Amino acid sequence: MNDRLTSSPRRRASPYGTGINRVHSPLRARSVPYISIMLGSLLPVLLLADVMPMLPPLGYMMLLGWRIVRPGLLPLWVGVPLGAFDDLFSGQPFGSAVLLWSVTMIALEIIETRFPWRGFWQDWFTAGLALVLYILAAMVVSGAPITLHMFVAAIPQIVLAVLLYPLFARIIAWLDLFRLARARRVG
Repeated sequence: MNDRLTSSPRRRASPYGTGINRVHSPLRARSVPYISIMLGSLLPVLLLADVMPMLPPLGYMMLLGWRIVRPGLLPLWVGVPLGAFDDLFSGQPFGSAVLLWSVTMIALEIIETRFPWRGFWQDWFTAGLALVLYILAAMVVSGAPITLHMFVAAIPQIVLAVLLYPLFARIIAWLDLFRLARARRVG
């Protein structure tokens, strides 16, 4: 017989594994979303401004991204512990991110059940609206006197947050591929 017919065709090796029965690292599959959200909460601490933060809420953007890019991956209650972690490092009164992140998770769940189809523009609009509402609500919850100057100072942060969402969605898609990559076998 011809060797071509009896042997299986040579496949190009993929770093993410091939076939249905590939083995994932359970630790990596469960921890990557949470670690990335917590790192996003820690990053703005490095760049501080005097009155208003310069960076958008990166931890919240990571939470939004994971929830929108991979719906159903994060449980509904995850806003409480991750919001508490963010409150510890953001300088906001403790409980503000717990409340706002939990409300966001519930609102996104309602939107997902009401409109199950999704597209890039719908996701970007949803994330942009959530970011605008979150930044404005965080200003109100902070306890600082709300003035017109504070709203004007928040505009660059809001614009940057909305414009950066597609980049965050792309980073989360890459992290999801890393999360689901085949585990290396030892031995």
